[in-house]
Amino acid sequence: MIRLRSELDLSLIFISHDLSVVRHLCDRVAIMYRGQIVEEGDAAAIYDNPRHD
Repeated sequence: MIRLRSELDLSLIFISHDLSVVRHLCDRVAIMYRGQIVEEGDAAAIYDNPRHD
């Protein structure tokens, strides 16, 4: 997926509960809780300084 995204200049929406895969694949992340986005931003910033449980 990373190679295809790069070669074809794609934007993807990737939904997962596996945070290690999300961290590997995504540049930006949105965290949802009970159907609401509670946090969003640059993936590195979210993982380094999470604001929601």
